[in-house]
Amino acid sequence: MSNIIAIVGRPNVGKSTLFNRLTESRDAIVKEVSGVTRDRIYGKGEWNGYKFSVIDTGGYATTKEDIFEGEIRKQVELAVDEASLILFMVDVTTGIVEMDLLVAELLRKSRKKVLVVANKVDSNDRIGLSAEFYSFGLGEVFDLSAANGGGTGDLLDEVVVHLDKEDENVLEQDSLPRIAIVGRPNVGKSSMINALTNQDRNIVTDISGTTRDSIHTRYRAFGHDFLLIDTAGIRKKAKVTEDIEYYSVLRSVRTIESSDVCFMMIDAAEGLQKQDLSIYYMIEKNSKGVVVLVNKWDLVEKDQSTMKIYEDNLRKELAPFNDVPILFTSTITKQRLHKAVETVMEVFANRTKKIPTSKLNEVMLEVINNNPPPAVKGKYVKIKFVQQLPTHAPSFAFFCNLPQYVNDSYKRFLENRLRESFNFTGVPVKIFFRKK
Repeated sequence: MSNIIAIVGRPNVGKSTLFNRLTESRDAIVKEVSGVTRDRIYGKGEWNGYKFSVIDTGGYATTKEDIFEGEIRKQVELAVDEASLILFMVDVTTGIVEMDLLVAELLRKSRKKVLVVANKVDSNDRIGLSAEFYSFGLGEVFDLSAANGGGTGDLLDEVVVHLDKEDENVLEQDSLPRIAIVGRPNVGKSSMINALTNQDRNIVTDISGTTRDSIHTRYRAFGHDFLLIDTAGIRKKAKVTEDIEYYSVLRSVRTIESSDVCFMMIDAAEGLQKQDLSIYYMIEKNSKGVVVLVNKWDLVEKDQSTMKIYEDNLRKELAPFNDVPILFTSTITKQRLHKAVETVMEVFANRTKKIPTSKLNEVMLEVINNNPPPAVKGKYVKIKFVQQLPTHAPSFAFFCNLPQYVNDSYKRFLENRLRESFNFTGVPVKIFFRKK
């Protein structure tokens, strides 16, 4: 069984704080209000040389009249079903409350190994207050302060006792391609993951901002294996008024920075907005691959020429970097979603492609000889050698006598010839001129 540890409990007992401490990250948003975490969030932890996955969950509750509560309960139950070990988190400052009893009943039915974690033991006078939690009948109780780390070592010592020491699942995921789904709020990002995985992996509502954290899902089907990352919708800075949303947007930006390829999703009915372009330029600036998905295509009235006209207009708006795949999708009907998966893996292959130096020079030096750089102030630029640089994204160095005289239009000319000759569709290409 995989080493997956789920952190569950009622709202606002410190689950996300513990998640961040166990994974040594800030992947989960933390705020002193209930209901901040909604979906399952995955991270990686390590203790005494053993690695494991950690799932943060939303607070389990049954009493609120909240549109998200039923979905959050479903996410918690899925996490419990998926985990091999469960950390049941409670709060010593409040003692046992009715919702704790509901969670305890759920965990007893699961028949999974459960460790009760009594959080907020932040001072000596709170030691011993956790004794009442033994009444759950779930075994040993561990005093902990997730905020300052007190008691974490003792808890992790017990956690590794129950791990499968030969599990390689976490190690394997480190080398997987990272595919992020980004876009403005409510364009269908979470719905796409649910449609691809055939399960309600992420919470979906008609309310903008439903997704808050960046959520990782491993996709293994039809010969593909990669991490699919759902992100919070990115809005204009001026419209981000809530600090929780500010951190959600920040997580999305960091997800773009750490991804390999991005699905950039836009709303077919609304078309390309200024904020979409900002996201697109962010992807290009970070040298990430990109596949543009025009979602909700099933809602657009169309004839045989609608798609062609839409795509042509879109490429004009995306210029100058418009050598990208554009697909028209629907997460409701699953139209072209599998084509999208195939395309994003092709773009990943383009981004990681390495061209042999001999082949690169054979092709590009002929192009340069036929179309040399224009003379500047009576001086001629002579390019002698081309080399691909050892970077994560395609970058090329052209060695010449006068690099300062090469203009931008000639750089674009060389970039276009590189794309034609070696297929870098969907990937920004960087070109540098260096003195030979």
